[in-house]
Amino acid sequence: MKINYFQPLGLTALLFLTPAKAQAESDKIGIVEISYTELENIGLQDGVMRRDPSDIIKVGDLFYLWYSKGNIAPGYDATVWYATSPDGMNWTEKGEVLGKGEAGTWEGASVFTPNILVAEGRYWLFYTGTSQEFGKNFNPDSKIGLAVSDSPDGPWERVGNEPVLKNSDNPEDFDSHLIDDACLVVRDGKYWFYYKGRQLGKSPAQTQMGVAIADKPEGPYVKHEANPVIPGNHEVIVWPEGNGVAAMIGTVGPKEITNSILYAEDGLNFKKTHKVANGPVGAGAYRPEAFTDSKKGGHAEWGVELQYAGKKGLPYIQRWDAKWSEQAD
Repeated sequence: MKINYFQPLGLTALLFLTPAKAQAESDKIGIVEISYTELENIGLQDGVMRRDPSDIIKVGDLFYLWYSKGNIAPGYDATVWYATSPDGMNWTEKGEVLGKGEAGTWEGASVFTPNILVAEGRYWLFYTGTSQEFGKNFNPDSKIGLAVSDSPDGPWERVGNEPVLKNSDNPEDFDSHLIDDACLVVRDGKYWFYYKGRQLGKSPAQTQMGVAIADKPEGPYVKHEANPVIPGNHEVIVWPEGNGVAAMIGTVGPKEITNSILYAEDGLNFKKTHKVANGPVGAGAYRPEAFTDSKKGGHAEWGVELQYAGKKGLPYIQRWDAKWSEQAD
């Protein structure tokens, strides 16, 4: 099946300065304004939780999206499902792709927060797993696993019985408690695996981001000595931009980086380039250059996020669109 990375959505194409140039020219800080659109079939539904959507890929004439689905608000009692769309607006839920692991295993209680990598003509589905049942005194122990398929529609086969990336054994490391939220880009022929981690004794508000790198899609992934590469962010949304990597930061982290876009020419040393107004939560993006290693990636223009439906409603998925502009701070 042909994988189409380049076909546009018919959205207006806008040209902007790259983040690196924007930073260099008088320390300009741009603005990214986010708008939202409700979606049917994967949107608000009584008694159904959909959250933690993956990044989006296009295969042939269809967009593909994976997400957590269950019937409680958190993702800690969920399985992984997927949906397709011809236009990024009208989605059809196709079914479950990955169930919970065997009872008592590292993924026996929940599998959630999926993300996708396309490489070597195959589809690699990264996902988070926990061993503990959600309830009173719950303490997540999440790790990241991997499944593979020859088709985006499956069937999916787990790659081994162990996580492909797990929390550190050193209690002083930023990811010694848990890790979550895989996001992959291909750089210089290697697989860069961005993720979030939390240190033992820290709160969710103290989550930070790291990166691990491998020569093959299945790993082994080696955590970079520069970790954590971003001192915050509860969500992980990154994409290749020009020669470097851009990251969208939400409300978690030091004040100087929250609600912003950061950029790193080397994929490691990030600097602020834009402010983000009304940013998405737990988002995925359409990133057509994420796996091409082309150095031609541009701004992320649209994607999906989880929306909270208030105290009584369960989370659901909606679309976000970004309007980018450059201006002096």
